[in-house]
Amino acid sequence: MERIANLYCKGLNVLTGLALVGMVGLVFGNVVLRYGFNSSISFSEEVSRWLFVWITFLGAVVALRERTHLGTDVVVSRLPPLGKKICFIVAHLLMLFVCWLVFAGSLEQAQINSTSLAPATQLPMSIIYYAGVVFAVSAGIMLLLDLWLMWSHRLRDSDLVMVQETEGMAEFNAQHPEGAPKSHP
Repeated sequence: MERIANLYCKGLNVLTGLALVGMVGLVFGNVVLRYGFNSSISFSEEVSRWLFVWITFLGAVVALRERTHLGTDVVVSRLPPLGKKICFIVAHLLMLFVCWLVFAGSLEQAQINSTSLAPATQLPMSIIYYAGVVFAVSAGIMLLLDLWLMWSHRLRDSDLVMVQETEGMAEFNAQHPEGAPKSHP
């Protein structure tokens, strides 16, 4: 199951990379056409905006899986293992609730906007809202997977703290496992 989730996130990384290349290409091409040839690509701004929305939502799923969202662990990291597990469960249940809210709201907006067409491309405006649906379903599955891994005792105590250290802090801690270096007189 973990392998499938990791492969899915790698696929999302590829998709977001391709979307970013497409977005940059459209914007750059439009700028060159405007200033160099007094012309433009009519759908460039619209499609670029849509790609940006999709990149944001898909990237959020990958960040959730890799535990790279911003957070603080001042309290949770100092708790005993049982306290960490309780906080892990509560946090995941709250995040699942938020995923449900995003799913329900995005699906409703997608249905409302399915007949509204974008001015330049004449595609349904619901394309934007389906990004929220994909995010909510994907993030919900990732959160349920984390809960299952915790219940099946496949997570270490350090995995129960959902914050990843910055590279500088991780390097410092690797060099000084006993804590801050002592100053000598």
